Parts: sequence; structure tokens; C-alpha cells
Amino acid sequence: MKDITPRASALWERINETYLTPESLEDLSNFKRDRVNYKISLWNPHTNGVRYLKTLLYNLCSSLSEENRRRLANTRGREFGNPITVRYDGQEICLDYLQAAWELEFLERHLPRPLAGAAILEIGAGYGRTCHTILSNHDPSLYCIVDLDNCLTLAQRYLKTVLSPGAYERIRFLPVTSIDYLEGMHFHLAVNIDSFAEMEAPTVRYYLDYINRRCDHLYVKNPVGKYDDPSLDTAPVGEEVAAARRMGLLLDVVDINDNLDILKNAKKFIEAYRPAPTWTCLAEGWAPPWSFYWQALYGRGGETRGRRE
Repeated sequence: MKDITPRASALWERINETYLTPESLEDLSNFKRDRVNYKISLWNPHTNGVRYLKTLLYNLCSSLSEENRRRLANTRGREFGNPITVRYDGQEICLDYLQAAWELEFLERHLPRPLAGAAILEIGAGYGRTCHTILSNHDPSLYCIVDLDNCLTLAQRYLKTVLSPGAYERIRFLPVTSIDYLEGMHFHLAVNIDSFAEMEAPTVRYYLDYINRRCDHLYVKNPVGKYDDPSLDTAPVGEEVAAARRMGLLLDVVDINDNLDILKNAKKFIEAYRPAPTWTCLAEGWAPPWSFYWQALYGRGGETRGRRE
């Protein structure tokens, strides 16, 4: 062993020739966000997005309650569509359904009556993961989804694949162009997750007015405002991003990395989504894992206000 002289490996010889060059070490004012640190300490977030997503997901799974593990286990077919997952305690878990389990947990904790036998309206369901999770864990009498035509097609095909025929038969898919059909209906619960912030303000107010007239409760989960953080996206702002900043009721730019700024704007969130002044916020709080998402459950006047979570 005395005859061996420690030396850099061929890998690190190349790193020193290409990344940790003398020139790159002259100015350290920004090195923690540069290729220097991405080779010695931190995986480059621009090229390791999936690695960071899986790390986040793994850590979130480590704190799952037994009840949420059960909710996920009951929701069969989650692997359809080839999601990005981690395997934890024998279950393949993706971030979408992890959030759905948390949403259902929030509803079960704060709704005054069970979801069994309830009529539920979801406005903007995406591919249907919340519907899938609720129908896999409860027996509502009706689950009505209102959405745009192409989104409805996606949800119909997905939910028909992952749900049992009996559960699927309880769903009604309603295009927004046929919204008048809802006027003759009454719902125990209305749900909106991550779509009020992407609608034009008059459309959001239209739905809130309908909820005030035809629903007993509203669960909403959306951002507390808009954000502008160049460190998250170095691409030029396109028309899609510009349009997104004009959508919804909450247009203030929020520092999404400042919890006090988020809390300040969460108060605006609570008032913005209250269907009418007579409605009470039964419970509200941060909607993990994204820093600037909030959730709230409202009920008609006279019900007791719940604590912040």
C-alpha cells in the first residue's frame, strides 16, 4: 500500500478540466447556483427534475398516516397511465394520488355529514383522480363532473378504465355548454381543485353564484395568487404564461418562498372563494406540498367555524 500515491480518478480529472477550472473559482458570488456546485454538492435542478420529484415524493410518503395508506390502497388502478412513482411499503405512489388522499382526509375531517349517499359536483376534474379516490373510498349517490369537452373525454376514458362498472355508473359528465342542466339539481358538496385560478373571473363568479344557490358545501384548493420567480423558469414568458397571469380572482403577485406573504394572501383567498357573505369557512389551511396552495371548506351560514390547519 505504501507504493500507492493517491490521485484523482479519471472522472474527477475530467471534472477539474471542465467544471472546477481555476477560472470558475475566481468569483464565488454565485457558485451555489452554478455548474461548480452542481458537480460537488447539489444535483442540477434543471436537468434532474425527475430525481428531485422522486426525492420529494419519497419524503412525503414517509409521513403518510395509516388512514391515507388505506385510502390509497383502496384506490385501485392508480398505475394506469404510467405515472412517476416511488415504491413505499409495498405501494406504488405518485404525487397526484398522494394529494388526492390528503384532500379526502381534509373533507372527511371537516364535513358535517358523511360522503356516503351524497351528491357531489366537481368543476374541472382534470383526468379524474379526485373522483377516482372518492368513489374508491365512499359511496356517493351521484358524482357530476363539469368540464370542457376534451377534458371530459380524458376523464371518461380514464375513469372507465380504473373504476368498477358500478362506481362508474354513478358519474355524470356534463360539458360546460350544457350547464343549464344543473339548474334543476342540488348537491351536498361542490369541489374545485386547481381550476378556478385558470378561469376568467366572470366564469368563477358564475360558478360561485350557482354553488350559493344549489350546494350545501364548497371545497376549494387553488393558489393564493400569481408568482414571478425567474429562478424557477429561465424561458421567456410566452402568451400561455401571460394569459395564466390574467386568469382567476386572485391576481396579486405573491412571493411563493415567503410564508408570511403566503399567509397574508391566504386571507384574500378565503374571502375570494366564499360563495356568499352568509357562508362560513368551516376549515382552511395550507395544501401541501406546494408552498402557495391553500384549501378551504365552506358551509352555509350558522355552522361553526373550524380551526386553521
